[in-house]
Amino acid sequence: MNPPERDGKLLQMPSPAAPAAPSAPATEPDTDVFAVFGAEPEVQAYAMAKYSRSALSMRQSLEEINQQKAEKFLNTFYFQYGHRSIADLAHIAFAIERLSILAAIILVDEQRWDGQERSTRYQDFRKSGYFVPDFAGDRAAEQTYRAAADALFDDYDALSQAMFRYLAERTPRPPEMKSEQYERTLRARAFDFARYLLPLATNTSLGQIVNARTLESQVSRLLSSPYAEVRRLGEKLKQAASAPAYNVNRERWRQFIEVEIAGRDEGTGREAYELFLKPVRPAPTLVKYAEPSPYRVETERELAQAARELVGKAPIAFAPAVDLLDDEPLEIELAATLLYEHAAHPYRQVRQAVEALTPAQRKEITDLGVRHRTRHDELLRAFAAGQRLRFDILMDIGGFRDMHRHRRCIQILQPFTALHGYDTPPEIEEAGQGERYRAAMQHAASAIGQLQERSGHYLLPLATRQRTLFKMDFAEAVYISELRTGPAGHFSYRNIAYAMYEAVAKRHPALAEYFRVTDVREPVDLLKR
Repeated sequence: MNPPERDGKLLQMPSPAAPAAPSAPATEPDTDVFAVFGAEPEVQAYAMAKYSRSALSMRQSLEEINQQKAEKFLNTFYFQYGHRSIADLAHIAFAIERLSILAAIILVDEQRWDGQERSTRYQDFRKSGYFVPDFAGDRAAEQTYRAAADALFDDYDALSQAMFRYLAERTPRPPEMKSEQYERTLRARAFDFARYLLPLATNTSLGQIVNARTLESQVSRLLSSPYAEVRRLGEKLKQAASAPAYNVNRERWRQFIEVEIAGRDEGTGREAYELFLKPVRPAPTLVKYAEPSPYRVETERELAQAARELVGKAPIAFAPAVDLLDDEPLEIELAATLLYEHAAHPYRQVRQAVEALTPAQRKEITDLGVRHRTRHDELLRAFAAGQRLRFDILMDIGGFRDMHRHRRCIQILQPFTALHGYDTPPEIEEAGQGERYRAAMQHAASAIGQLQERSGHYLLPLATRQRTLFKMDFAEAVYISELRTGPAGHFSYRNIAYAMYEAVAKRHPALAEYFRVTDVREPVDLLKR
């Protein structure tokens, strides 16, 4: 048998009479996994990005990098070469305090976002105060605004107390439950009703942890907002990413250095001070070019005008609280969604208007969505189309804030408006508080009518209905329906989530068994959380 050849050369075959000596078994290195702590966000992003450009380990990379090298690297690869995924590796924690609920809703409207906001169930918002827009010296308008906001907070306080008494009368304390726990649980349930009167001006606080790419997009979006408060919020976020971060250990370390180190050796103390207490700026390089987006500003202005021309004068058609939409051609969905975001009408009504257009006219609408786009702009969220399950949902703003947390689905929010009316929980009527509740809503509506549109939005109570388009896959529909129908949840979103389940089960009966929902028609034990 002829020996085999490779690339025209004879391979050397071991002789049967003289087998090769056995080699020592190869030892493969174990996988090394470790957490990283103490690296500045941009330095850590640089070190992780080097995996694709260097054979150095993370430890070696972090030891040899400094802030100057990281800044130079990011300027080259992030800004010049457009490798924006690098910014996904720099995560920053922010505390954002004393912003209005209106601004908070806009702030957290990011697909890639992690955070928590003050809960209207577990905190009493009477002492939080409220945001006051700039009325440019119009004292009469400001007085109208303040009087309406103060009245809503007074009614919020009164309603929370009345609902607590009502719930306590209906729900006696079990002998095994401590009085403190009983009262705390019923207070939380009472706040579920009282929150309907909180205005969007109510001050709240939240914490967010975002990567630098999301932060850059978030800042640009906020700076492009029509609300002055939101634009200032964008500026403050940008400044916070560039300024020295709050160091939770600073005071303790400073005292230790001054007493234990500098007191013994002044030179070593200075060195320790510079080493441990140097200012850390989270992402000064990655957000320095975050500016208002002309693409977003101009596009939204033109789409709003197109929506006014196409459906703006038509009466708002009736639509159920949860409407599972029919399938449609992608070009119809894109044009309808682009307009829906700037209308007050149900999606079906907008779609019917779009379907009545010629193909060329529909293309003009879609073209508006990209006309001002540059090579650095991501497409607007309305272009995230093609999901099988799409729900047009009309619900109170308070309940929407809970549904807004679901990031796996695409959410297209319509503008704040009083046109859809407000919700009234039946328990408020049962507790004998219906008349006061309606008077509070009417007083707020009267004040809103006297103010300019955007300043008036701040007085919209959380009972006001908000229309939003939710697009998702089957798994997300199951997840939302199961999670949000739980008996410990707020009754507002429980009803919406159950209606979502019912709509899918009706259209796809063979899939209904895969939902593990709680029937919202069953009585709820108010003392279980």
